[in-house]
Amino acid sequence: MKNAFPTLPRVAVQSLRASKIREVANAGIGRAAVLPFWFGEPDEVTPQFIRDAASASLARGETFYSHNLGLAELRATIASYLSALHPNPSLPIAMDNIAVTSSGVNALSLAAQALIDPQDRVVCVTPLWPNLVEIPKILSAQVECVALEFDALHGWQLNMDRLLAALTPNTRLVMLNSPNNPTGWTLTRDEQQTILDHCRKHGIWILADDAYERLVYSDTERCAPSFFDIAHAQDRLISANTFSKSWLMTGWRLGWLAGPASFIEPLGKIIEYNTSCAPVFVQRAGQVAIEQGDAVIARTQQRFRAARDHLCQALGKIEGLAAPAPPGAMYVFFECHGLTDSLEFCKQLVTEHGIGLAPGAAFGDEGEGFVRWCFASETARLDEGIARFTKGISGKGKG
Repeated sequence: MKNAFPTLPRVAVQSLRASKIREVANAGIGRAAVLPFWFGEPDEVTPQFIRDAASASLARGETFYSHNLGLAELRATIASYLSALHPNPSLPIAMDNIAVTSSGVNALSLAAQALIDPQDRVVCVTPLWPNLVEIPKILSAQVECVALEFDALHGWQLNMDRLLAALTPNTRLVMLNSPNNPTGWTLTRDEQQTILDHCRKHGIWILADDAYERLVYSDTERCAPSFFDIAHAQDRLISANTFSKSWLMTGWRLGWLAGPASFIEPLGKIIEYNTSCAPVFVQRAGQVAIEQGDAVIARTQQRFRAARDHLCQALGKIEGLAAPAPPGAMYVFFECHGLTDSLEFCKQLVTEHGIGLAPGAAFGDEGEGFVRWCFASETARLDEGIARFTKGISGKGKG
């Protein structure tokens, strides 16, 4: 007799941790007055010229499938963009090195599916956006986390000895997000070279989540240090990126993967069995964003830097907090002394004070005691959030 009960998903899926950020956001559903700083999303709509490109594509009737790897025009545009951003004669980037994906997280998922077999060993540097830690687990990989170290004055730092010790010869893949969500920590060029040399020696793949590479707050650099700047064509290096952050296109769900042509070409088969392709009108918008979007990125960098400085200065005046300014990304991941349950604290902030922040525990055990605030907002909105947060932290919630 057949089992009368439906079969549950496999254990690897059942054991995935639910998003604590979403749990906080769900507590704010129906509360129109909540100020949402919980997601990594700017408070501005996508620029008009990008939206116009999508509208024009739809008006032309471009509502059909495209190539699995994306429109040739967009792939070539991305390749030219990366070649100009990361000039490196040892690593030429052409259209054959690019796959267009249906969002940045889709890019990460596809790369993981192409690289990971069950029981493979994957190393992640944390605190980290939970998707990167959980994606390998869906594939039944064994994930080891190497925690960054926090200093109240200098922020988050990598213990290189700990990372290299974790990158053993039987490691298949290391996943690095720099600039990092949630901490803003950013790899230095010397650190990248050390990691690359070690991974070359042991045949370990590097999957770099470069979603925030243009959101850096340096007076001299256009972007964060990249493995592309120092890698060779034969290196086992994959970069995942997205249009969401740099070009203010979070809702468009468009991204890309860049890597060896031998890796990209068969990726089309995985895309075929996943989304088949990204929508053509979205790809047209992405192409225009890259071709005409330098001013958007420059303005965003300037605006976010001012917002970061404003927020860190305000948080630094609140007793019991440590909020050093991060070098990159769009978040302040600050320590609240005495906080032992960041999830309940952030839910309390939503329900009692109308401010939505992300609990540090959402980013791994290393994040407990911290709270993430997305600062991609206008000053007046940040000030109102600071006022509400100050009321919330002045009383209960830290125990």
